[in-house]
Amino acid sequence: MAHGHDVLHMMEGNSYATKEELVKAIVEKFGEEERFHTCSVDGMTAEELVDFLESKGKFMPAQAESFTVDASKICNH
Repeated sequence: MAHGHDVLHMMEGNSYATKEELVKAIVEKFGEEERFHTCSVDGMTAEELVDFLESKGKFMPAQAESFTVDASKICNH
């Protein structure tokens, strides 16, 4: 089970036009069957993780109509 931090670090330096594009990139990197956990939630799919990270304010606008990770909101533990 991969940690949500792994996805946030994967996003550094990259931007995504849609949440669906990010989910696709996560699946390509980690595999369709991978499940993710964070400090408070276990067993999320890639789509559930993206929704969770968005709800926690982990994303920020990037170039026109895209978003990336807000590196200042990646906890280091």
